[in-house]
Amino acid sequence: MQEARTYKIGDLARMFGITARTIRYYDELGLLSSGDRDGPEHRRYSSRNVVRLKRIQQLKDYGLSLAEIRELFELARVDRSGEKVRTSLAEKYRSRLADARRRKASIEAYIDDLSWHIDQLERVSDFFGCPGPACATCPWADRCDMRLLVAEDS
Repeated sequence: MQEARTYKIGDLARMFGITARTIRYYDELGLLSSGDRDGPEHRRYSSRNVVRLKRIQQLKDYGLSLAEIRELFELARVDRSGEKVRTSLAEKYRSRLADARRRKASIEAYIDDLSWHIDQLERVSDFFGCPGPACATCPWADRCDMRLLVAEDS
């Protein structure tokens, strides 16, 4: 029977581009579990921890906090079917997707606003002449908040 491969903390750190300190922290949080020690100094991690580290990175990339990841890992220990983890994760992703769509709409509105301001600046000869007499024929009058200042003064 083939012996299961184990990794030193430095090996995992290099594999995942993180520090040994991060791996120790994940271990303290219960996200990883070091097995036997190779002498008094070296923690050894099973290949299962390689999978866990990859999963942690994926979940962090999707915006989950370490506390949320820990919660999912704990849920997985209780529910070996994976159904509760799958359901919980889908719910978290739906929430993040809704937030991302709101941010996207806000960014698109900002891009649109910047675009018309650039267009306006490229066509207007005197930036400080606005608002002024040209407001009556300005193609951006319906969007311009400066025009409202002229209307309030009248």
